[in-house]
This record gives sequence, C-alpha cells and structure tokens, in this order.
Amino acid sequence: MGVMETIGTASDRVMMKLVAGLEIEFGRGAGQALGERFLEAEEVDFLWDAREQERWLGSYEGGIEDMDFELDRVAILGCLDGQWFVATVIVDGDGQPHGLLGRRRFDSRNAADAAYGIAR
Repeated sequence: MGVMETIGTASDRVMMKLVAGLEIEFGRGAGQALGERFLEAEEVDFLWDAREQERWLGSYEGGIEDMDFELDRVAILGCLDGQWFVATVIVDGDGQPHGLLGRRRFDSRNAADAAYGIAR
C-alpha cells in the first residue's frame, strides 16, 4: 500500500527537517533563520519542486545572447512552508527552472487559484 501526498506537503516536512538539522548544528533559534536564508538562496528550485499546477505562458525573450536552447515562461501554483504561492518561472525545454520572474504569496488556496487563473 502506498501513501500519496502533494509535493507541497512533502516540502513542508523537508523545511521542518532542514530547520531541525540546522538547530542541531548551530543551536536553538538559529535553525529557522538559517533555513529561511537557505530557502531564499534556492527559492526557484524549492518553488518549482513544490508546484501543484503549471501552465505555459509563452517563450522567454529576455534570455542570454548566443544560447543554444530556448526558455519558456511558466506560471506555477503551489504551497511551500504552509503558504500558498503563484509564481512565474523561466524553464528550459527539459523542465529545469532557470530563474524566477515573480512570486506572490496567499493565505488561502482560493486566493492563489484566482491569481493563477489570471497569471500572464
């Protein structure tokens, strides 16, 4: 028997374990602050992994000159560390994120769904 859960739920557990590990290493109270910094530094990867929905928005024209591949803009919706988000991510043809164009946070799934529906 298998257990299914969303990536967002799994990412919440990952964040808790990250904070716990950092507290062991650097002391109580430091784990949350360091975890937030780590999350900030790797934000696009965490958001991409925590997405529950994605929608292609179009090609990304602001890329680096002389690239051998094309990039796309993709709207994503998900939940990370207990908070809903909608973001626009730059993604390559292999589905790997390369950058973050913007992100909005929401207190509810309904508010995030509404923003995701109009993301461009």
